[in-house]
Amino acid sequence: MKKLKLATVWLDGCSGCHMSLLDLDGAIIPIVRKVDIVYGPLVDAQEFPEDVDVTLLEGAISTQEDVEKLQQIRSRTKLLVSLGDCAVTGNVSGMRNGIPVNKLLQQIYVDGADLGGCIPGDGLPQLAKQARPAQDFVKVDICLPGCPPPNKVIAGFLNNLLDGRKPETNAKVKFG
Repeated sequence: MKKLKLATVWLDGCSGCHMSLLDLDGAIIPIVRKVDIVYGPLVDAQEFPEDVDVTLLEGAISTQEDVEKLQQIRSRTKLLVSLGDCAVTGNVSGMRNGIPVNKLLQQIYVDGADLGGCIPGDGLPQLAKQARPAQDFVKVDICLPGCPPPNKVIAGFLNNLLDGRKPETNAKVKFG
């Protein structure tokens, strides 16, 4: 049987969704036997691969680099899944959306610094005016909400997919 090519991506989020995925504990073993993890924070792949079957996307879109990466991921992925509330709605990452970026950076890196505060810039992507969900930029096929989604929801989704059952796309959504 051909293994499913699975990628995970972590953009502007806390990594809680990836932790929930890892919290599958023993239930992850039969899943891992049926997939090849081709990209993610725990995989040494530098370039997002071509022809990925499923990508689990964690985090909001907060920079132009995020937008470009997301567009590349969408073009190379058959089934794109927004994993967690930040990817689905912007959630915690979007809490900054009402504050102008320059004011936000000033408050955090200068006013909030104990010694020699300065706004970082060299080599770092500039923050967009707002952190936004993936669906504002590309077609998202499935949303798995939660902060983070419970590991049983992630396991159920992956097991259904691996067993050939079509994932529900219009399930009732509960955030938080």
